[in-house]
Amino acid sequence: METLETIGFDLGHGETAVAKAVIESIEPPEMLEVNNKKNQITALGWHPELGYLVGEQALIQVGVTQLQIAFKQKPNQDASYRETLRSFLKTYYSLLKESKQIQGEKNSYFYVGCPSGWSLEDREEYQKLLQEAGIPLLNVIPESRAAFMQAKEAGKLEYNKLTSSVLIVDIGSSTTDFTLVKSLSEIPIDFGSNELGASLIDKAIFERTLANHEQKELLEKVFSQYSHHKARCELACRKAKEDYFSNEQLYSSPQSFARGFESINEQIYFIPQVNQSIMEEILNHPLVELGKKSWIQSFREAVTVAKEKLDKQGIAPKVVLMTGGASRMKFTRLICEKTFPEPDTQVRPDPEPERCIALGLARVGRWDLRAAAFKQEMNYLFDSNFFRNLIEKNLPNLIELLTNSLSDELIKSIVKTGLKDWQHNKIRTLSDLEVSMKQRAEQWVKSNETQALINSQCLAWFNSKIQPELADKTDPICRKFQIPRSSLRFEEGIAPAAVNPELQIGDAILAEIVSFIINVVIGGGTLASLLTLILTGHLAWPIALVYGASALAAGMELNRKGVKDTIKTNLDVPGWMRSNLLSDSKIDSICKEINPELEKVLKEQLAANQETFDQLMEKVELGLKDALNAKIQEAIILIQ
Repeated sequence: METLETIGFDLGHGETAVAKAVIESIEPPEMLEVNNKKNQITALGWHPELGYLVGEQALIQVGVTQLQIAFKQKPNQDASYRETLRSFLKTYYSLLKESKQIQGEKNSYFYVGCPSGWSLEDREEYQKLLQEAGIPLLNVIPESRAAFMQAKEAGKLEYNKLTSSVLIVDIGSSTTDFTLVKSLSEIPIDFGSNELGASLIDKAIFERTLANHEQKELLEKVFSQYSHHKARCELACRKAKEDYFSNEQLYSSPQSFARGFESINEQIYFIPQVNQSIMEEILNHPLVELGKKSWIQSFREAVTVAKEKLDKQGIAPKVVLMTGGASRMKFTRLICEKTFPEPDTQVRPDPEPERCIALGLARVGRWDLRAAAFKQEMNYLFDSNFFRNLIEKNLPNLIELLTNSLSDELIKSIVKTGLKDWQHNKIRTLSDLEVSMKQRAEQWVKSNETQALINSQCLAWFNSKIQPELADKTDPICRKFQIPRSSLRFEEGIAPAAVNPELQIGDAILAEIVSFIINVVIGGGTLASLLTLILTGHLAWPIALVYGASALAAGMELNRKGVKDTIKTNLDVPGWMRSNLLSDSKIDSICKEINPELEKVLKEQLAANQETFDQLMEKVELGLKDALNAKIQEAIILIQ
C-alpha cells in the first residue's frame, strides 16, 4: 500500500491542530476539522454513554465525568498520563477517518511535533507511546523544524536566509524552545531548565482569581472533588489571557477587563479578569516553577543566554522567527527585537502561530518523503554506468580540444618565440636554441596561462558534449518532483575544477614533445638546410671559423656527425645573415607545417599512456559527480 498523504498533528499542551498534505501535489496543506473546528483545546473527556470526547465536545457535553486538559509532557511511566495520551490520539484518529478527511492506515503518514529541547531518547520514547494508539505510520520531529518549513514554503524566508542562520523561538504552553537552523540543519540551544511555558500565566490568573473569590473555600472543595470543574475554570483563565493579548490597547484602562467565564452551578461563577495593570503584576511576580523569577524576567534571560551562545560561535541570525500561540504576547517580540536589533537581524512573528506547526509538520512529512524519493532517483543515476559511459564516449573529443589548443600555444610560445630570438641574434648558437626551447617548454607547462587554456577547453567540452546528455537524464527527474529544470543544470556554468582532468604532462611526455619540436625545428626546415650547406661545402667559411683555416687547408678529414655537433655548439651566424637565412615568412611556414605533426604527437603520447587516460576519466567522473551532488543539495531545498 502506497503512502499518499502526510498528516501534520500538532498535539500542543494548550491546543491541538491537524493539517494534511498530498504527497504528489505541491498545493499548500489544508487544515482538517474536528467538531467543526480547525483548532481544538487539548482536552479529553469521558462520557459514560458516548465514550471518549475531545476538544470542545469534552468541555461542553453534559454528563462528562472525567476531563483531562494540558496533558502534553515528556514521556514517562505514569500509567494515567500514558493512557490519556493514547486515548486522545486514538479518538482523534478515528474522528478524522470517520469524517473521511484522511484515508488512514498506511496511506496516511502522521508527523507529530515535540519541543526541540527534547532529547533523541525522549523523542523515540514519545513516538513509541503514540504508536500504541494504533496509527501504522508515525514519526516525531521537532516543532521548530515544522515552523521553519512553514516559513520557507509560505514564502516568508528568502533563499539567502534559508541557507544562512535562522533562530526559531517557539513559545508554547509548556515550554519555550530556542533552535538555530543553520544551513538547513537544526541545532537546539539549551538554556537550562525549560519550564518557561505560557500555561504558567494561566495558572497565575487562576490562583489570583481563586484567592480573591468570595466563595474561595467552597470552590476549593469543588475543585478537589470534581477535577473537570477545575479544568474548565483553568481554560476560562486561558481565554482571558488570550483575549487580553489579542488587543492589549483595549484593556489599558483600569475600568476595562478581558474576561473568562465558567459556571459551576446556578449560584457559583468563576470569572477571571485581567487588564494592563493586573497582567503586569502577574508577569513580574516571582514563580516557584521558575526558581523564584518572574515570567518576563525568565524570558528575557532565556533570550539573552541564546544570544550569548550564538555570539560565542560568531553567529548572527539573519532572522528570528517567533512561533507558538504565546508569541502573540507583544512583550515577547519587543524583548527579541531589543536583544537581536536590526539591521543584522529581523524579528518575524508568525501571523498564524496556532496553525503554523500543524501546517509545517504536514509540509515536513511531504518534504521528507519526496526528498527521499528524489535522492533515491539520483542515487540510481549515480550508481549506474551513465557517468562513466558518458565521459568515456566524449573523452576523445576533450583530448582533441586540448591537443589542438595546446599545440597552437606550444608553437606560439616555444617554437615561434625561439626562432624569433635566434633571428634577432638574442640566441647565439643552435645548441643554445635547443636549451632555450627546453626551458621554455618546462615553464610553459607549469604556467597559469596554460592552466587557464586547459580550463577554457574543458568548459567548452562540458557545455557542448556533457551538459546536453546530462540534461536528458535530469530534466525528467525535475519534472517528476516539480522543481525547475535549471535546478540540476549548469546554465550559469560549472567550476572548471569540476571537469578539468588536471592534465599532467609528465616528464616522459614532455621530453617526447620537446624532442619532436627540436628535431623538426633544428633538424628540418631552414636551419637543417643551413647545416646541409655547411656540411656539403657550399658554405665553407663557417668551418674555417670553427676549426681554423689551417685545418681546412690541410684537408683535414672530419667526422660528419662531429662537424654537425660542433657547428650546433659553436657556430654563431652573423646577425646580418640571420634574417636572410630565416625570414618572418619562413618562420610562419615552419610553424604552420609543424602544427599537425605536433597535434599528432600529443594525441599519440596521451593515448599510448593508458594510465594517464584512465586517470583522466576517473578525475572527470568524480569532479562531475561532486558538482552535480552540490546541485542536488540545493535542489532538495526547492522540493515542496
